[in-house]
Amino acid sequence: MKIGTGIRYAQSFRESVDRIVELEKAGLDVVWVSEAYSVDAVSRVGYLAAATEQVEIGTAIINVYSRSAAAIAQTAAGCDLISDGRFILGLGASGPQVIEGFHGIPYEKPVKRIREYIDVVRMAMQREKLEYDGVTVQLPLPAGLGTGLGKPLKIINHLPRPSVPIWWASLMPLAVRETARCAEGWLPTSYLPEEIPNIWGDTLAKGMVDRPPELGPLQISKVAMVAIGDEYVGEGADVALDRDRENTALYWGGMGARGKNFYNDIARKMGFEADARHIQNLYLDGHKGEAAAAVPRSYLERAHLVGPESVVRERLTLWKDVGITHLSVALSGPDPVGTIEKLRVMIEEI
Repeated sequence: MKIGTGIRYAQSFRESVDRIVELEKAGLDVVWVSEAYSVDAVSRVGYLAAATEQVEIGTAIINVYSRSAAAIAQTAAGCDLISDGRFILGLGASGPQVIEGFHGIPYEKPVKRIREYIDVVRMAMQREKLEYDGVTVQLPLPAGLGTGLGKPLKIINHLPRPSVPIWWASLMPLAVRETARCAEGWLPTSYLPEEIPNIWGDTLAKGMVDRPPELGPLQISKVAMVAIGDEYVGEGADVALDRDRENTALYWGGMGARGKNFYNDIARKMGFEADARHIQNLYLDGHKGEAAAAVPRSYLERAHLVGPESVVRERLTLWKDVGITHLSVALSGPDPVGTIEKLRVMIEEI
């Protein structure tokens, strides 16, 4: 199980990089850079590549609407080049509010679009000529569109690797099935690992039937807050867990409209149907503080690694058993380096 962390939208970037450099020495494996409708992820990936030596650097995520398939292929090749083969391409569809509201592009055929983008990225990394007749991607433009002068081209550079790991941020059944079928890794969000078999077990199994063996086992990420120690019980645990209330309320309540919020759908499938409905209503009615307060503690304590070593070790074992391969941790305690070192030892022992 690898240990990663993320650089989110509101964090001071320079301070975050300094922290990543320090954590790299303690055994950090991966750093994920988010984008949404914040500043772009790619420029920060480049800075991190120059500031670090060993950690893998991934996008979590780049959406497949605001850049062409070939542009994302160029980005993957460039980021892999400057990082000496440490780049992970995290792709996703985002959602209609961001894609149509922020980018002004119709939110159409998200699963097909990601699938075709993955094909194009892999073709480009292999330095094949980009000839692709898809539903959402046509390369070159077909006859009757444009000037008619387009021709198949391949990327100019000879690259350090013929491919980069591609991770897919998916939640809904069709997308999850395709993730299992064609991506190296899976980036689900706001979920409980022990619910993977109940919610996605059959879907993942269907995708695995056609999974090429060269992709290897599906890698799965879990984002979790980590605070290890005997002080994290009772009120001590509440203080740590409360830090995720606003974020969970945002996802369950605000990341989409009523009836079109994938994270809210998953919360309901995990058994929090009444809570998810209540939080969404509060959030969309402008009562964000009340929505955060309504997030069930039972969800928070199962979603994170907060508590004495015995509790954290037990949860890590459970997560490993259901297939979690990557932890993306938010470090809650006063000693982040010590926490990473302690977590590393625990993972090696389970």
